Amino acid sequence: MAAKYKGVMMAILIDGVWHEELDYLSGDESGRFQRKESVFRDWIEADPLARFPAQPGRYQLYVSLACPWAHRALIVRKLKGLSGMIPVTVVDPIMGPHSWHFSEEAGCDPDPVMQASYLWELYLKADPGFTGVPTVPLLWDTQTHTIVNNESSEIIRMFNSAFDGVGAHSDIDLYPNNLRAAIDAINARVYDAINNGVYRAGFATSQAAYEEAYDALFAALDELEQRLAEQRYLCGDRITEADWRLFTTLIRFDAVYHGHFKCNRQRLIEFPKLWAWTRELYQWPGVAETVDFDHIKRHYYMSHRQINPTGVVPKGPQLDLLLAHGREGSS
Repeated sequence: MAAKYKGVMMAILIDGVWHEELDYLSGDESGRFQRKESVFRDWIEADPLARFPAQPGRYQLYVSLACPWAHRALIVRKLKGLSGMIPVTVVDPIMGPHSWHFSEEAGCDPDPVMQASYLWELYLKADPGFTGVPTVPLLWDTQTHTIVNNESSEIIRMFNSAFDGVGAHSDIDLYPNNLRAAIDAINARVYDAINNGVYRAGFATSQAAYEEAYDALFAALDELEQRLAEQRYLCGDRITEADWRLFTTLIRFDAVYHGHFKCNRQRLIEFPKLWAWTRELYQWPGVAETVDFDHIKRHYYMSHRQINPTGVVPKGPQLDLLLAHGREGSS
């Protein structure tokens, strides 16, 4: 079985059976990282007769504070006023032989739903024959005892609108009709070259694959630096989901991706517009409390032993995220 997998060694469920240290990250002989598609793609709807209706208290969100994909969901949950409607369970930042697990370390939570030890137990509860990797974020329905969705881009869309009729902040719309085409276009560019691009560089297993990802990443960052020199946010003069999807990668850039993933042409703080924009979003009400650099650094440096065998976590960098951003006058 293991011979079928190429790339970074991780653990995986195959037909409902847990296999430690099978390589799932890339099946590309060139050494290119290949991210697997999310599997659970159901939808919470405003309709009270829907299979998964928008009901406060019904759903549980599982996240890692280290994970940029889960971070998206945490931010939109906060911005939309869903904290009292959708409780959160935080997994341990360190991925061991059983991948994400529950603990009572500082900032972590035991599993409130099944009293599970590992996240993959919830995947097997939802699908006893599941094949794949247990990922976060995971949105769980406590009434039907199954996974609603584990795709972050869809979870944030649900959070953006599904709960508006039951008390969410309906005045906040991160995916407005008139900007959807622009948002979708920038999301596609940012996902491929930046959100996933840092992983394509960090998990590459050949020099050519790494350099391809590295070059694409910094070409995209150069483009966005110029874009933010001309307008305040990625899609104009209002903040949208496109900004938050980029933010969760950039807030981690200097702490982990620059060194750990070898994305080292320059640091984020050396892009004047991107760095100021990142500080503005960090200073947005409620956002700073969703950022945990301890979990972020311990996860990357202690979990990816194929990249950092010693597990030593760097003390730095020092980032003044509360420095005035000066973006108020951007047009």
